[in-house]
Amino acid sequence: MVAVTGPRHRGSWGTRVWRWTVLALIGGYLLLPLIAMADFSTRLPDGARTVEPWQTITTYPDLVSGIITSLELAVLSVLGVLVLLVPTMIWVHLRLPLLRRPLEVLCLLLLTIPAIVLVVGMAPIYRWVTYLFGDSPLTLTFVYVVLVLPYAYRAIDASLRSVDVKTIAEAARTLGASWPRTIVEVLVPNIRIGIASAAVISIALVLGEFTIASLLNFETLQVVINLLGKRDAQVSVAVSLAALLFAFVLLVALPTGESRPRPPDDGPGPAPQGGIA
Repeated sequence: MVAVTGPRHRGSWGTRVWRWTVLALIGGYLLLPLIAMADFSTRLPDGARTVEPWQTITTYPDLVSGIITSLELAVLSVLGVLVLLVPTMIWVHLRLPLLRRPLEVLCLLLLTIPAIVLVVGMAPIYRWVTYLFGDSPLTLTFVYVVLVLPYAYRAIDASLRSVDVKTIAEAARTLGASWPRTIVEVLVPNIRIGIASAAVISIALVLGEFTIASLLNFETLQVVINLLGKRDAQVSVAVSLAALLFAFVLLVALPTGESRPRPPDDGPGPAPQGGIA
């Protein structure tokens, strides 16, 4: 037994050491820029420390407006892409399997188009969007839904492929459920991990997008941070760090809101056998 378990124990210990080493290196690579940002935003020319740049964040009306606008765009973009993709992909998987490949190519085609080319093509369209819906920054929802479409498609498609959608839908229909009820109450809960992943990716892209909003002259969070950096670098870096931390907390908290299935209740255990002769 010693000869068998000894090497396995050493191998397991070596694997854990290698795993923690890799995690430490990745963590240091990701944390060092954040530490440098915190150091720069709190350092005075004479080397002293101050929190004044952090305290003055809320004193910039444009900055507060940009934060609110970006959050609203994130919510609208998530709702738009999920309403557009989830029913369409479920219906294609169930009823139109021959369109699965064309739909995939259509959604992933946007990965080959740079953002600058996309915004140049969208600029003439946005003249009509502005004419019909006004010049609100929330009209960026249309282009952001298109922008996050490939990533959301991949996340939802992976969940659909891991579930026997056709069998589940047929079982629900056999029990008398309508198609809307089958999709909302039966299929959507089975692909909730993919939906949550699509929402996380969409929020991350919208909160960090700069090119399209800047070229279309809309003031989102990233555009305001860029403009603020030309006036006060310390406040700009403080806002950037705060936005990164806020996005990290938001993206970590979003998937944890899923309900976890409770373990089945097996009832009381078997009766003790001591009294049986």
